[in-house]
Amino acid sequence: MDTREKILQAAAEMIAEDMAAKLSVRAVAARAGVSTGSLRFHFPTQRALQDSLLARIYDDLLPGDPIRDRTLPPRERLLNCLRQVLAPLGTNEDARTAWGTMYRTFIEPEPTEPVRTAYLGHEREAERRVEHWLTVLAEEGALPPGDHTRNVRFLLTVLNGLSVERALPTRESVLIAETETLNAAVDHVLSTGPAPPAGPTRP
Repeated sequence: MDTREKILQAAAEMIAEDMAAKLSVRAVAARAGVSTGSLRFHFPTQRALQDSLLARIYDDLLPGDPIRDRTLPPRERLLNCLRQVLAPLGTNEDARTAWGTMYRTFIEPEPTEPVRTAYLGHEREAERRVEHWLTVLAEEGALPPGDHTRNVRFLLTVLNGLSVERALPTRESVLIAETETLNAAVDHVLSTGPAPPAGPTRP
């Protein structure tokens, strides 16, 4: 196994053990049994390591990732990715059970450091997943390259809202309302692209 592969495998093991792992250069190098200089040679920045790991996870572990299905246009693929997140929640009783678990785990308890750390790990994994989708679309030219943070947060907020709606006794059909919302969210992201670089601020 070459050095680059050792590093990626070590980072993947760390994420598997703790989704909140920050993948510091020193920790990953120690886990892989290589020097920090060697790690920096293959991955000049922490972001480069994270991006390569994310691509590996989704290519190897999720071969059915809808964002990679080039038989469909980018808009449909992003929609399918969002639907894939919501699908396991189910509706009605299933959705209420899922949200009850979330409430008891992260909302009801005092926000102690362990609770906060656990939630932030969950949130970071969700952010990585959505950023992966947008990065793939940017690489294909469906989105301009740049910082996707704003759209990542927007899409996660939409998904959180829709997951709550699935658990609530709404009057409308969840399927119809959810489909309309997802379509609007995808259209917004594909039309706005990433946030522009910050310019100089006026005094």
